[in-house]
Amino acid sequence: MNQTHIDFWLKEFEHFTTAIVANGEVPSSELSIQLLRNMKRVICCDGALQKLLSINIVPDVVVGDGDSMEGELLPENKSMIPAVETCRGASLQNDNPPCRDVVHRVSTNGHEIPYYPDRSEEYNDLQKALKYCLANGYNDILLFGCGGLREDHFIANLSILAMYSKEMHLTMLTEHGVFNVLRCTSTFRSLPGMQVSVFARSPHTKLTFTGLKYPVNDRSFKWLWEGSLNEAVGEEFIVEASDDEPVVIYRAL
Repeated sequence: MNQTHIDFWLKEFEHFTTAIVANGEVPSSELSIQLLRNMKRVICCDGALQKLLSINIVPDVVVGDGDSMEGELLPENKSMIPAVETCRGASLQNDNPPCRDVVHRVSTNGHEIPYYPDRSEEYNDLQKALKYCLANGYNDILLFGCGGLREDHFIANLSILAMYSKEMHLTMLTEHGVFNVLRCTSTFRSLPGMQVSVFARSPHTKLTFTGLKYPVNDRSFKWLWEGSLNEAVGEEFIVEASDDEPVVIYRAL
């Protein structure tokens, strides 16, 4: 990635103050590391802690059930860690403040890091980290480490991105591209030649593309592949949707 592209994406993400790092591919590009270092706060899923430390990023908070830190990073007496049951109800429709009052500290590699345990079994660690952010009023969040390893985890994380985008402003950054979720109409910055794909969850959503090499006018897609492999022709493009069902936009780095 050349400096023009790095500067483009740094500008794109300059308003984000919070990062969540999931336990997928280690963020290793120059762009990812610079963005993480620019963040006001970095929230780490417990399985990603050693990965972050390996690239000299120390998170502000670790969230998860602790199983991925077994024998190395947990407090001395694991049986003393209470489950944070209220994390299950964290949403904008629930006023409970989960993950705020129960805190432990993880000691590793000379660092002591706050650890908020959540043993609820119906959510994965990415969701637990998002619920922690909801409870603390962090709503502009850049997601790292959500892909690159198990494909089923990545597909699940895309679904989580779409689900939580109703309540938060989320963007997912992998080592290869950027995922956003739109509802209704949105304008996206681009560079000429940028590869773009559009994935509508509902076959009833009618889409219109402006500013892409292969324009679409008021068309619905039965299959996800039908909106893939497009290309930006200028410095922005517009995707209009006929309803508020989630539409995932992918821009290649």
